[in-house]
Amino acid sequence: MKDALQSTHRIVEIDCARTLALAGMVMFHFAYDLVMFGLAPPELVTQGYFFYHARAVAGSFLFLAGFGLALAHRTHIRWPAFWRRWIKIAGAAALVTLGTKLAMPEYYVFFGILHAIALFSILGLGFLGIPPVLTATIGAALIFGSYALRSTMFDAWWLTIVGLSTYRPQTVDFEPIFPWLGPFLIGLACAKLALRFGFVQNRERQAPSQLMQSLSWPGRHSLVIYLVHQPILMALVWVYANLLR
Repeated sequence: MKDALQSTHRIVEIDCARTLALAGMVMFHFAYDLVMFGLAPPELVTQGYFFYHARAVAGSFLFLAGFGLALAHRTHIRWPAFWRRWIKIAGAAALVTLGTKLAMPEYYVFFGILHAIALFSILGLGFLGIPPVLTATIGAALIFGSYALRSTMFDAWWLTIVGLSTYRPQTVDFEPIFPWLGPFLIGLACAKLALRFGFVQNRERQAPSQLMQSLSWPGRHSLVIYLVHQPILMALVWVYANLLR
């Protein structure tokens, strides 16, 4: 029987925020594909707007993942639900690793955003009982530490995912613990504060408009969209670059 304190309704604003993050992700990957097929200069995604755009999108996804973890386990850890979701994310991460290993072995994804969400979801469980202000402070410290604590002592390959090495590994998607656990923990802390002050409960009691329901649809299916959008984009850009140009 579902816990009476657990909501049976999704918060449409959270799903809409995921939709916005997905739109930003698709925009960046389209720019990346243009570069990959020689239709745009490399600096399009390595400098200027899209350099910061990519980081803002990754931070948004991780913030929302932390927020969602706190909402899903607000009174206690619901282990069956946690592991069902975790297996989906970890399985999708494994698919990304396999697919990129086959398609681009020199730059394959070994710790991208799905890998990060899988790991951070486990680490985040330990913060559910910690005061949200302390959790947010630790998150901010992780972000700051990613700039202040870099050292050659972290250059060993098995420490790469810590994120404090003096080099960036060759991979097309990399979200290590420093700094990316930071926005995850800040999102978790914000959700706990929203629960404490009743903001979440108020939104759950209000029926969303039809427009908001429509806008939230991609956000409710973010994992599937994440997995399929890039192959579709790459195929379209390839067709243009090789057949229509």
